[in-house]
Amino acid sequence: MASIASQATLRTSQRQTSRVEAASKFDLPLVLAVLALIAFGLVMVGSASIAIADRELGQPFYYLIRQAIYVALGLGIASVVIFIPLNVWERFSALLLLAGMMLLVVLLIPGVSQSINGSTRWLSLGVINLQPSEFMKLFVVVYLAGYLVRRGEEVRTRVWGFLKPMLLLMIIAVLLLMEPDLGAAAVIFATALGMMFIGGVRLWQFAVLLMLVLSSIAVLTITSPYRLERVTAFLNPWADPFNSGFQLTQSLIAFGRGEWFGLGLGGSIQKLFYLPEAHTDFVFAILAEETGLFGSLIVVSLFSFIAWRAFKIANKAQYLGLHFAAYIAFGLTLWITMQAFINIGVNMGVLPTKGLTLPLMSYGGSSMLASCMAIALLLRVDIETRLAWLNFSGVKGGGRR
Repeated sequence: MASIASQATLRTSQRQTSRVEAASKFDLPLVLAVLALIAFGLVMVGSASIAIADRELGQPFYYLIRQAIYVALGLGIASVVIFIPLNVWERFSALLLLAGMMLLVVLLIPGVSQSINGSTRWLSLGVINLQPSEFMKLFVVVYLAGYLVRRGEEVRTRVWGFLKPMLLLMIIAVLLLMEPDLGAAAVIFATALGMMFIGGVRLWQFAVLLMLVLSSIAVLTITSPYRLERVTAFLNPWADPFNSGFQLTQSLIAFGRGEWFGLGLGGSIQKLFYLPEAHTDFVFAILAEETGLFGSLIVVSLFSFIAWRAFKIANKAQYLGLHFAAYIAFGLTLWITMQAFINIGVNMGVLPTKGLTLPLMSYGGSSMLASCMAIALLLRVDIETRLAWLNFSGVKGGGRR
């Protein structure tokens, strides 16, 4: 009898171990979708940048090699982030936000930051340039997730509970606008508003703040000549196709040339010094030209699939009462998909130019590192949620027995 009991105990232990191991594995479909986007991005960065790299640097694959290094660094950092428990992120959420704000302040110190195309968004670290606004998006999501857990009741019942983080975000927005970086400020505010709405803020407060944000963006646009020029160029780029509307008209030409299946990889004409920022902000236009509607829909489908999987993870965490994990997942999903939507919309001429990269695809070290960290954190949420679901199912099963 003792032998039979010990064997039964061993089998139960083995089943429990296998269930824990299964729950601890990564979300493979989500990982594959992310890797597919990164691979697409590497190919398109290499194709879009080959002409400009050859002309300016004499090295056709300069940007491709650097992007491959950024991808390797991003995946390396992601492999560390995925093993950091969520309670550590929650504990240090305020410090992360403060560190991000300090970096934004440092950017404003003359002689410290690097100015490119009239914007001072980068800190020079020798071999790479760090763009703090990319990491600020991640820090804001982590901080707001912690705030909604700590002050959830206050957010839902009191105006002050809702206004406190919004005032903090206004300070961040001012720092970003001084660079200037309206695109990052818009993405951060939109992500924050989405998280506050999910957190249960009263609808009238949400509507009032949304109107204030939209009004502020309108005022900033009207009072800034270069922003106003971007908006007018967006409304009618063909009115001045060789000046203010040049970038958008060239992007639209790329889409038109792509037709159904594109010109083939490397066949783009617009990347030959016609379309500015072809390997950064407008890499999607080159993808559309070389792979056509077919390739464009694949990329859009991959982003949509990532959003669907991420929202499933967030909903499951919320169901289990893992509120910090749920808010993190919701926030990261809103950020990545919203930025992707804006970038693709700008490329297609349905939104004004914002200077935002396409996550996981556009050339840029800071964008790639921040995006990989976000995906790793999302996978961490999935792991902890599945482990919690395992315990929850065990308790329910025990109750039935």
